[in-house]
Amino acid sequence: MRTSLARTLSMGVLAVAAGGMLVACGSDDSTATGVPTTTATTTAESSTTSATTSASESTTSAAVTSPGEAATAPPEQPQPVPEDFPGATQAPVDDRGQAFLEELKKSGVTPAGNGEIAISTASYICSAQSQGVAPDEIATFVTANVGVEASASGTQITAEQAGETAQLYITAAQNTICKA
Repeated sequence: MRTSLARTLSMGVLAVAAGGMLVACGSDDSTATGVPTTTATTTAESSTTSATTSASESTTSAAVTSPGEAATAPPEQPQPVPEDFPGATQAPVDDRGQAFLEELKKSGVTPAGNGEIAISTASYICSAQSQGVAPDEIATFVTANVGVEASASGTQITAEQAGETAQLYITAAQNTICKA
């Protein structure tokens, strides 16, 4: 019982000491903003105040430092933009992608741009089928992508046309990209 009381009191004293140290630290502001001034109201306080002020001044002057190199460096000049910026804007189409695009063209489908959206859709088809996604879910997603691609090319199609084209995408992807 006595050991337990001693431990409890020791822990309490340590907690109070730690709390006192944290309070003594003050705020987390580590820069000196000026020299503190004090006002003396009596002569007894005046002698104590002047001793405190001179101690504060020596501490403050030691804490103030000159600006570093970054603060005095000239402003950085912007670099010119390279001629080939931002680089290649289209990803090259590999052989499988090219075969997929050719099969779409044979079916009467003209993909937008260089066919990136169509090839991305075909990659989704193969990935979804290998993961066992239901065929109707795949068809719904592909139909939406066909609509996006039509919009990207500036063409308007009906929902029925998008569904028919989606089936052509699925068949073409199965015959080209999914086989590899």
